[in-house]
Amino acid sequence: MRKVLLVDGYNIIGDWPELKALQTSDLESARDQLIEKMAEYQAYTGVEVTVIFDAHMVPGLGKKYNNYALNIIYTREKETADERIEKLVKEWKRVDTQIYVATSDFVEQRVIFASGAYRKSARELRTEMKQIERGIEKEVKKTKKATAKTKLPITEEMAEIFEKWRRGQR
Repeated sequence: MRKVLLVDGYNIIGDWPELKALQTSDLESARDQLIEKMAEYQAYTGVEVTVIFDAHMVPGLGKKYNNYALNIIYTREKETADERIEKLVKEWKRVDTQIYVATSDFVEQRVIFASGAYRKSARELRTEMKQIERGIEKEVKKTKKATAKTKLPITEEMAEIFEKWRRGQR
């Protein structure tokens, strides 16, 4: 079963406190941070992520990008992210595809739910993202711990001595 997450980019930025604060001074950095987080989300969950941004914030674009192996869409002028999301839900809706839409726009949630997609609020996505970040952190610690072990059966004291030698210390 194919799982897809469509993210209303500026809606999420305007809802997540850390991105909302950044948005007022540096919108581009807020966008970049959201994209990075969604790339982590995709890599960790295996869910195909598409982030949609309204063109009115970046006039005249109407382009698609593939960053971090996820899709980023800037709508055309006079097309909202909501309109593009609705269009994508209609295009992609199939029996073998589960589509989730992340937005806190209540009207949009009702429209996409009526179209057969699942809704996910910005708060739900943020909570899920925090859990994913904790999971990634645990995996990194586990990997570091596993690679730190040597194949030779030596004592902790000997390992410290060898490590000092390796670093050129006596």
